[in-house]
Amino acid sequence: MRFFLFLVSFTLLYSLFHAYAFLRARQALSLGPGVSILLVIVMLFMVFCPIIIRLIEDAGLEGSARILSYVGYTWMGLLFLFVCASLVLDFYRLAIYGINFAVHKDLTQITLSARMGFFVALLLSCSIAAYGLYSAFDIRPEHVSVKTSKIPAGIRKIRIVQITDVHVGLLVREARLGRILHAVREADPDILVSTGDLVDGQIDNMAVLATMFRGIQPKYGKFAVTGNHEYYAGIDRSLSFTRDAGFNVLRGSGVTIAEFIRIAGVDDPAGRPYGAYSEISEKKLLQDYARQQFTVLLKHRPTVDKEAIGLFDLQLSGHVHKGQIFPFVFATKVFFPYVSGLHEFEHGSFMYVSRGSGTWGPPIRFLSPPEVTVIDVIPE
Repeated sequence: MRFFLFLVSFTLLYSLFHAYAFLRARQALSLGPGVSILLVIVMLFMVFCPIIIRLIEDAGLEGSARILSYVGYTWMGLLFLFVCASLVLDFYRLAIYGINFAVHKDLTQITLSARMGFFVALLLSCSIAAYGLYSAFDIRPEHVSVKTSKIPAGIRKIRIVQITDVHVGLLVREARLGRILHAVREADPDILVSTGDLVDGQIDNMAVLATMFRGIQPKYGKFAVTGNHEYYAGIDRSLSFTRDAGFNVLRGSGVTIAEFIRIAGVDDPAGRPYGAYSEISEKKLLQDYARQQFTVLLKHRPTVDKEAIGLFDLQLSGHVHKGQIFPFVFATKVFFPYVSGLHEFEHGSFMYVSRGSGTWGPPIRFLSPPEVTVIDVIPE
């Protein structure tokens, strides 16, 4: 039911974006009836394109679904950028109109006509989209250091590498995954963790991608937790792929590594409606751990359970992509105040929120570059 409500809400909002863009185009270009009808047909197709892609994928037409994904989701990102740019110009024109009205001074010479405003917004959005397509492939290592007294003498550091929100599926395939895993190898991790949304979509024909993951064998192993998209893609198939890739999936459980590090993980709450959610409170999961162990909590969503603060040393999360395409980060912050970076809480607990390693929806990133997070746990 929640996914259905999300789908309806998304389709309605996406339709409103298209309606706004259509009105801007019609006003600026003085479109005739024939061209207007053609544009409406194209826009209606794009509104339902995500659903069409899923239906085509379900039918086993993976190649067609992939091509349509690039077209449809790139359009989605471009439309979002165009609407944002146009709204900024609308507010600018409104401000000029307000000043004209207030001071009775003609400032029309510094305003933009509807036609000029349309082309400025179009040029700006196309330029950002082109840059964003490149940025999505520009995987960056993000280095973080966390000091602790729980590392035994003689150990210089423990290196944890975090990937999250890879969204392996139609758009994130061998080329993009290869760049992500290259950054992981370059970091030479002792531990590799995936904090959810490793997969996306129908996830058929993924054996070669699992093999790519298996080529990475950190000293202390690989660990993962579920994200919301593991459930959307089908939890059984998602878990099968994740385990085939060599990850130990932690679902309300934990493991001890080298006697002084404890890694625990919790399921994403998106699993509740699917009846596949390992229900356990973080406090209950963590409270029996020896406090002399450095405790890492893997949790997809960047929310902190107040009752668990002090029971973990480092929480690793993702989910929000730092908005992925600016200025969507402002909408993200309404629901998740912590959208990226390292945050410190009481009793020595830290949380790091990754921007994510892949993309969801549009294969575009703007002012939110993808990352592979390299966390060095070092002695104080």
